[in-house]
Amino acid sequence: MERRPSRGAVIGQWVVLALLVAAASALFLLAHQNFARRHVSFDFGFLAWPANFDIPFHLISWSESDSYGRVILVALLNTLLVSALAIVTGSILGLLIGIMRLSRNWLVRNLSLAYIEVIRNTPQLVQIVFIYVATVQLPPPRQSIALGAGALLSNRGLYLPAFIVDEGMGWLPWLALALLAAIPFLWRRKLARRPIGGYALLLVPVAIGLGFTAVERLDFPALKGFNIVGGVVVPPELVALWLGLSLYGAAFIGEIVRGAIEAVPKGQNEAAQSLGLSYAPRLFLVTLPQALRIMVPPLTSQYLNIIKTSSLGAFIAFPELFQMILGTVMQHSDRYVETLFIVGMIFLAINLVTSAFMNWYNRRAALVER
Repeated sequence: MERRPSRGAVIGQWVVLALLVAAASALFLLAHQNFARRHVSFDFGFLAWPANFDIPFHLISWSESDSYGRVILVALLNTLLVSALAIVTGSILGLLIGIMRLSRNWLVRNLSLAYIEVIRNTPQLVQIVFIYVATVQLPPPRQSIALGAGALLSNRGLYLPAFIVDEGMGWLPWLALALLAAIPFLWRRKLARRPIGGYALLLVPVAIGLGFTAVERLDFPALKGFNIVGGVVVPPELVALWLGLSLYGAAFIGEIVRGAIEAVPKGQNEAAQSLGLSYAPRLFLVTLPQALRIMVPPLTSQYLNIIKTSSLGAFIAFPELFQMILGTVMQHSDRYVETLFIVGMIFLAINLVTSAFMNWYNRRAALVER
């Protein structure tokens, strides 16, 4: 039987809630009085003002006449891009590091341990700046390094072939992305009492086909004069921040993976071994699926840390949220409180959405006890 709280406990909860509301009201009133005394208004009308500055890296169209509101959108997309890249690569590298930590090979085991100890015990900002300095020491465009498949590497970034999409078929890539995003939701669904997860994988070649159908041509980068033109460029600031976040997060994710694998009962591994499974099938078919249920909660915290520490890109001039809003926009608009509020609310929203998705996945993957 569920125990109902006593009357005193209920009264105490309402008293605490009233005190919190009173404290928040007092802080709001104090801030309002300070604004009035300084003849400062709290509004977001400045977001419609023209920015009058350039943004070196942007995923959507940008011109100097665009508004501060579009600056926030450009910076938000840059933050989401580098965070997503770092989460994916950091998770893959962390999985590898965690498996290496449990290897019976002395060299492999201790190399992974050395990596974890060095990365975890040095400042993350130092690592990012070190990678950035190493990146800008690459050869200039005229001596760029050919990586094959049309890719070129120089001190101005990594140049890759670009897919030029037909203007009349611009909606096909978005449809392809929607099909790929639907696969996780269809994986455990049932149709006529049979799971359709395997059939959902058929959406992958369909999405790839739709994407290539929209491509009109490939634009390869080429050296013209003293610079490289054509293709798409990944700037050194993005590369440095991406690698810095990935390498740092992988050290912590590796320890999460190691702890989760060790938490799986040894009897599971022994039972799989008795069935004649070798090490790799035992690991990927028996141990890791069970360890994943243990990894998800600490992985959520690590992913949120990666998103928040993307703000370190401000120290290498990568145009993410912190650098663009609290640096450039704040200085040009003199709206200190509003810009601080915007940055805080945006990061809060991103992390809440990420946390909600990870919690949803955790509930889906959790063992059901009877």
